[in-house]
This record gives sequence, C-alpha cells and structure tokens, in this order.
Amino acid sequence: MITRDETWKRLGQIRTGKPLILNITNIVVTNITANVLLALGASPAMAVSEDEIEELTSLSGALVLNTGTPCRSQIKTMNLAAARARDLSIPVILDPVGAGASRIRTEAPLQMLEKNMVDILRGNASEIMALAGSSDKPRGVDSLHGSDQAIEAATGLSEKFGCVVCVSGETDNILSDSKICRIANGHPMMTLVTGMGCSCTCLVAAFSSVEKDYFKAAAMGMAVMGLCGEEAAGQAKGPGSLETLFLDLLYNLDSDKLKKIRISGR
Repeated sequence: MITRDETWKRLGQIRTGKPLILNITNIVVTNITANVLLALGASPAMAVSEDEIEELTSLSGALVLNTGTPCRSQIKTMNLAAARARDLSIPVILDPVGAGASRIRTEAPLQMLEKNMVDILRGNASEIMALAGSSDKPRGVDSLHGSDQAIEAATGLSEKFGCVVCVSGETDNILSDSKICRIANGHPMMTLVTGMGCSCTCLVAAFSSVEKDYFKAAAMGMAVMGLCGEEAAGQAKGPGSLETLFLDLLYNLDSDKLKKIRISGR
C-alpha cells in the first residue's frame, strides 16, 4: 500500500531531480506522453535508433517500452535498451499495446518477459489476458474486459516472470507476489483521449525512477493518473478540454489533492 505522504515525497523527488525517462514508444502517443512527463516534473526522451539507444539508456532513470506501432527494427532497439537497462539496474516498464490483436504485438512483449527484462508490466485487461494465453481477440487496442476479469491472468504473469503487473481500467489493479492494490480514481472520459493509457505507463516509469519498490511505484503512478484524470473530467466540456486540464492538474498537483486518492488492498 502507499500513503499520501509517500507519494508526495516521491513526487517532490521527481520535480527536484527531473529524472530522464527514456521512451521507445509508438508514433501515436509521443507528444502526449512527453507532455505528461514534463507536467509531472520529469525529463522525457524519445528514441528509435539502435545506434544511440545503449548510450541513452545509460543516462536514464527508467525505460519505457511501448509496442503500439511495432516493427522488427523497433523491437530490436527495445531489446538492446532493455538488456542495457538490466545490466545497470534501471527499471524497465513494458506497455504491450494491442497484445492479442496481432502476432508481433503478442510475441514481442512475451519474449521480453521471458528474458526477464521487465520490472513492471502495465496494460489493459484484454492485453494482460492475451499475454497470459487468452484466445479472445481484442478490438484493436481497446479492452473488451474489465480490470477485475484480468486478476487471475495478472497474478499468473507476475508469478511466472517476477514482475509487477498493473491492470488499468475502471478500477486499476496492481499485483505483485501475494499483494494487490486497487485504485478507484479515474473517469470514463479518459478513454476518449488517445494516449492516456500510454501516459499511465510513463507516470509509473517516472515514479519507478525514484521509488525502488516497484509495486509502490506502480501504485503511485496509477493513483496520480486516476486522480488528475478524474479531476479534469469534472471540469471538462469534452475530451479536448480534458487533455489540457489533465496536464494543468498534473503540473499543479499538491499534497492536499493527494488526499482524494481512493486506494485499497492488501
């Protein structure tokens, strides 16, 4: 479990230290995820080339791997970065966008997990279930399942690959070993803004750069995401204004606002 004080302390460390969060990500979300990291207080970097990836990884506080628009060259770059991060004990956060929708979207994340390259796996319920072997086909990158439906799959993946698994949804479920944390913040309008799920992954990565208990880091990132999304939706007239308000709320987040995190678990 996390507390408001712990989350506030780690947020302060992000804002003071401005850790470099390296992203090998999909072409759809580069702008929003970079802006989300900047609003939080971190320093984003995006990379695609294997020629520089090991150097950049060495400078980073955390590494995000996002398979939303996969190709063979990108997957090679991801594997090079993940191997370097593992050597340097830099946390690796994997977002298996659209797992189950195509062969490469399923096999590439699984291969990274099997190589013990991943510290935190974050996806929606359908993606997590696909990696656990479900034969259900998702509708593109959208989830067809609720987050609670993926708890068994998430538990199995966590046990098998020794990583924290975060299932986002109406309730966010974070699992590791026998621990589970549930975060009930958020709003359905968040699903109407492209890249919000990928932004969750980036926030989790930023917190993992300053909190070495990755279960707590995942919970902190998801709690901040849900809280700011919920607050933004309460003020927004639609998804366009929600995105702008979300960034502003993230930038201005303070300890009093963190009192509104709704968290439970064991």
